[in-house]
Amino acid sequence: MLLAGLLAGTALPVSGPAAPARAQVGPTQPGPSALPAPPPAGPTPFRFDDVVRRARDLAGAPFEAGAPTLPQALAGLDYDGWRDIRFRPDKALLGDLGGPFRLQLFHLGFLFKRPVTVNVVRDGVPTPVPYQTSLFDFGRTKLGGPLPLNLGFAGFRLHYPLNKPSVFDELIAFLGTSYFRFLGRDQLYGLSARGLAVNVEAAGGPEEFPFFREFWIEMPPKHADRAVIYGLLDSAACTGAFQFLVYPGDETVVDVRVSLHPRREVAGIGLAPLTSMFFIGENDRHHSDDYRPELHDSDGLLMQSGGGEWIWRPLRNPKERWISSFQDHDPKGFGLMQRDRVFENYQDLEAFYHRRPSYWVEPQGAWGEGAVRLVELPTGNETHDNIVAYWQPRSPYAAGQPVELSYKLRAIGERENLHPGARVVNTYVARPVASGGSAEASDPLNRRFLIDFSGGDLAYWLADPKAVEIVPSTTQGRIVATSLVPNLHVKGFRAALDVVLDQPGQSTDLRAFLRAGGRTLSETWTFPWTAA
Repeated sequence: MLLAGLLAGTALPVSGPAAPARAQVGPTQPGPSALPAPPPAGPTPFRFDDVVRRARDLAGAPFEAGAPTLPQALAGLDYDGWRDIRFRPDKALLGDLGGPFRLQLFHLGFLFKRPVTVNVVRDGVPTPVPYQTSLFDFGRTKLGGPLPLNLGFAGFRLHYPLNKPSVFDELIAFLGTSYFRFLGRDQLYGLSARGLAVNVEAAGGPEEFPFFREFWIEMPPKHADRAVIYGLLDSAACTGAFQFLVYPGDETVVDVRVSLHPRREVAGIGLAPLTSMFFIGENDRHHSDDYRPELHDSDGLLMQSGGGEWIWRPLRNPKERWISSFQDHDPKGFGLMQRDRVFENYQDLEAFYHRRPSYWVEPQGAWGEGAVRLVELPTGNETHDNIVAYWQPRSPYAAGQPVELSYKLRAIGERENLHPGARVVNTYVARPVASGGSAEASDPLNRRFLIDFSGGDLAYWLADPKAVEIVPSTTQGRIVATSLVPNLHVKGFRAALDVVLDQPGQSTDLRAFLRAGGRTLSETWTFPWTAA
């Protein structure tokens, strides 16, 4: 009963109103026909509505951005010193009822200096987990003195027997502002999700980073198939109540329910934001001479529009910030994907980029008018996240007007089966080839784009490749040549587009898909290009 021991002596907050006193009427002893008095009312079980009420109340109060000052021994920790402080697995919480989830806490320090309150909800009653140094193994990190009893935690993670029945693997972790990551079977951490993004594009001011102030995790019963997490989010722009239902599996699914409460009009809000890293790939290698051919946590943005079109946009490491907008109404889904699952294309024996998950966002209900926004930032190495994708509503959220929404998040591994059509598996950018077979002199206005399509019904159409056509378009310049040939190495086709722009600095958005007999066979490839 570790939880009971940790919480001994801690007052249990009552989330519902106290039962009113009863006025005594009539005789003190009931007669033969009198009904027995009803039992006294107990506390109302803690639920999502309680978090919504707290978010609403918090939105009505001035925003407090400050955080308590950490002891210098913690505030001055570098990454290695902080990472050496590890939660003791034998102290993990949530196992009192024999459930399959275990709770571990992250220690404050390094970049994580804002304390978060973590509560365990048992029998409907939430109780904060008190900080104790005995919960952690400090390794080689020496702090030189006792720490405050009300120190708090940086975040938490849940463990679950995800890959083996007898081993508790890390399943989901909340650490840093509103960031969280989760895994499906045989996956390794890569990209991150966020509770909310505000002004990512820094239009008219700096980006805000909403943060979770408090979490509540329900004690799971013995045969629980999900974990239940609630979070209270705060920022200068708005507050929010979040519910996360975590279903572990081959493709772990997180059902997210959100109630937002704007403090002011919010125009640059980003819903269901995803953050990732793209340094180099087969379509963009000009930044590095690294021996590893590709370095990225995600290699493309996939989107299903409200009208049903599937769109694939390869990611890039641009020379300057680049923002792409995909206007839509009631989107059916979007996500940052890691499609390349071939180890030889990464050659990394430590990071194992080929095992990084893809995250797919599936809105529930009508999200209205807006756009999927993709922000690509330049980076000079693989250590910085430089990719952000999110949904931005067309109309700003008004101050004092609550917003309710929900969506599903899926951690997709090697078997991406979101749609039945052919997928883009490679994108290459090169100089056009002259009729004699040699590359022409470099012309900044002229480029060739090679796209490999695979899957769907393409294996069927390889028996009659002339029946398949490429349908290209460009917003600027001209497509001066196209070709489409079978590519047996991917069991599909390779398309080529030669594009010419009119002047240096001009930009265009290219699109292409495969068609046969009036039937669309593939998703739509789209790619931006700017003449040098």
